[in-house]
Amino acid sequence: MNYKVSHSTKLVECQIDLPSSKSISNRLLIIRAISSEKFRIFNLSESEDSICLNNALNSKEKVIDVGPAGTNFRFLTALFSTMLGKQFILTGSNRMKERPIKDLVDSLRILGAKIEYIEKENFPPLKITGQELEGRVIRIDGGVSSQFISSLLLIAPIIKNGLEIEIVGNIVSKPYLNMTLSLMKEFGILYTWIDNKIKLPPQNYIPKDYLVESDWSSSSFWFQIASLSQNCNITLNGLYEHSIQGDIKLLEYFENLGVNSTFINNTLRLTKNQKIDIPPIIDLLDNPDLFQPLRCTLFGLGKESNFKGLNTLQYKETNRIRSVENELLRLNSDKIIDTYHDHRMAMSFAPLCLKFGELQINNSDVVRKSYPNFWDDLQKGGFKISS
Repeated sequence: MNYKVSHSTKLVECQIDLPSSKSISNRLLIIRAISSEKFRIFNLSESEDSICLNNALNSKEKVIDVGPAGTNFRFLTALFSTMLGKQFILTGSNRMKERPIKDLVDSLRILGAKIEYIEKENFPPLKITGQELEGRVIRIDGGVSSQFISSLLLIAPIIKNGLEIEIVGNIVSKPYLNMTLSLMKEFGILYTWIDNKIKLPPQNYIPKDYLVESDWSSSSFWFQIASLSQNCNITLNGLYEHSIQGDIKLLEYFENLGVNSTFINNTLRLTKNQKIDIPPIIDLLDNPDLFQPLRCTLFGLGKESNFKGLNTLQYKETNRIRSVENELLRLNSDKIIDTYHDHRMAMSFAPLCLKFGELQINNSDVVRKSYPNFWDDLQKGGFKISS
């Protein structure tokens, strides 16, 4: 389905219940699958990715298709490798088959995993036969994907003799590793992280019920709206002021893009300020998911900055750098935006109707991957959405 999106007044006033964090939910689902006793997860993400992962973990089938969900593919590659005596075919969408998995597979093989490439060497799909993994020192490139390292961390407690990971070079999306370790600590896991080495002895997860906080990444599109609006009073529910999510960094970025943010009674209120102070360089090594909303906001404001730390974006649902630049060119012509099967493309471009008038967002239902109620929530903010 394609949607046309517009806003007649450019004045946005609303209260929004943000979706729960997909990143936290997916890590909790893996922890629960490994735990000897199950526990309840409250406010579990209703995103397509989390539903897909939950279904995969409860499936009796040998062939598991995770579609375009990269996190799911990586987490399940590691988990299935530990499931002694079981065999799986793990596959995904055509785009997933273009996303390299070599570094994670090589690391798991060093631990004793039995993993075979079915089609193209170093890429999905995979044939995985569960083994008893034995701890070794794993050296892994920190610049490839934090999800590879998180996948290893999550299974580390059940590996014989534990695990030591030596991270080589700069770490991309380091806050996501901190999130993984923070959640593991919540469930009783002890570890050390000294310099570039993370050590985890063999141990057991201690089950406990858990309430998932709302998603800071999803809030970025409301910060966009606040920045591009003529005036706003937006209340966002469910965000934690002291969050374990790295994308809370957007508070700092958008303060310089005209947005005041204030926590009041466990809600976050967005209003306008007159501060437009664009840094010459924006380094997103820790927060690459914020590239699309930031780049689109700057374009809407008629401003420029040089972005750094984007090396992983070419391997996402689409090549996000190229796709964003392609579609920005269309804002002064046909105003028809292709989304490239990427949820963040749809959500990052929709707010630009505040500056460029009515836009058509193609394949608009792609937002279900992370923010299923996005279009309904936009209507609460006075946006007109039509087929």
